[in-house]
Amino acid sequence: MVKTIVLVGMMGSGKSSIGRQISKKTGLCYIDIDEEIEKKTKSKIKDIFKKKGEVYFRNIEEIICKKFINGEKKIVSIGGGAFMNKNIRAIISKVGKSFWIDVNKDILFDRLKKSKNLRPLLDYSNLKKSIDDIIKQRKSTYAKADVKIKVCKTNKENIANKIIKLL
Repeated sequence: MVKTIVLVGMMGSGKSSIGRQISKKTGLCYIDIDEEIEKKTKSKIKDIFKKKGEVYFRNIEEIICKKFINGEKKIVSIGGGAFMNKNIRAIISKVGKSFWIDVNKDILFDRLKKSKNLRPLLDYSNLKKSIDDIIKQRKSTYAKADVKIKVCKTNKENIANKIIKLL
């Protein structure tokens, strides 16, 4: 079995839910990097972006990723923008295996529109365009993940099972 399993993909792709499902089925520890950032800073991510800016957030994100993506057997979900950082990708390729949760943009739109967790990089007044723009910026980098898991339906248990079979 792979040491550190890292789930990557767009915000709203279900990385956290899928990570928890894999943890439940395998008994492996699950770490959500965004939750760890909030614990360390004692602030919500949207507040970090608002008060300190994206550069500050990305620096904290890299530090937290280095702490938890360390080769130990566990499941880690990283924020949507973390995989864009080449240092984080290098750590993952050294000690883990990355799985891109590639979700249909219509599913993403529905999830993000309904989410109570407002994402700092989204323009909610033009959500579809905002999602499209971010996908265009990130897709080629997400494609560098070790494994692509295409998601057209929203059954997190089936997706978790698919990933477990690939370990």
